[in-house]
Amino acid sequence: MATVIGFCGAGNMGGAIIGGLSGTPDVSVLAYDVDSAKVADLAGKNLAKAAATPAELAAKSDYLFLCVKPQYLESAMTALAGQLRPETVVLSIVAGVTMAKLRAMTGGACPVVRVMPNTPALVGAGQFALCLDDPALDAGRKAFVRALFAKLGRTYVLEEKLFDAFTGLAGSGPAYVLYFMEALIESGVYLGFPRALAADIVAGLMDGTVKLAAESGQHPSVLREMVTSPAGTTIEALMHLDRMAVRAAIIDAVAASRDRSEALGA
Repeated sequence: MATVIGFCGAGNMGGAIIGGLSGTPDVSVLAYDVDSAKVADLAGKNLAKAAATPAELAAKSDYLFLCVKPQYLESAMTALAGQLRPETVVLSIVAGVTMAKLRAMTGGACPVVRVMPNTPALVGAGQFALCLDDPALDAGRKAFVRALFAKLGRTYVLEEKLFDAFTGLAGSGPAYVLYFMEALIESGVYLGFPRALAADIVAGLMDGTVKLAAESGQHPSVLREMVTSPAGTTIEALMHLDRMAVRAAIIDAVAASRDRSEALGA
């Protein structure tokens, strides 16, 4: 019998996870969204079957993903809670919602898993933090959850106390990288490149540099030194960045994101 994985919410992230699970053996995907067109689109692509109501979704799911916006979580849980059972595992990707809050919302009816994804999951290259600390979650179901997310991208099993730090570093991280890309594109335009060409050059720069860092086996500092000739153009640019305290600003920004995550979960 296929394991039924349910999704309450089929927006960008929910839809990305559903797409990533496509073709998984012995898995059936069931989805519900207040916007029925989103589920109809997934059903039309044979990625999921539609549940008529939240109660039906909860009753039929072995693993139930909560993929709703934080402000809608309470009402969603009210609709789901009556059908939860000890055999169900609830997995929440809702930002700032702690394990304790999840257990309270489920009334302790079933095990819960907290998940923090990031947006590259939309293209199958996400990073996922998992908290598997619920005592009610047995070894077999922990292994299933880990294997499920291994199909979707890089997975890190973390203590919950590190979730806010993961949010600051990797959850918000794509925005930092894109912010830097924007600045490089603007610098290209400033130096005379047409915008489309500057954007293409920067995209290639990012792709190539990430590939080099991933495949070379060298620490980023070593790779940076390879580009930095004595009295050359690169050291001139890097010295300017250091005079502007860019490195410290990045560290402070990640810490500020962590702090905001902590405040949202309080």
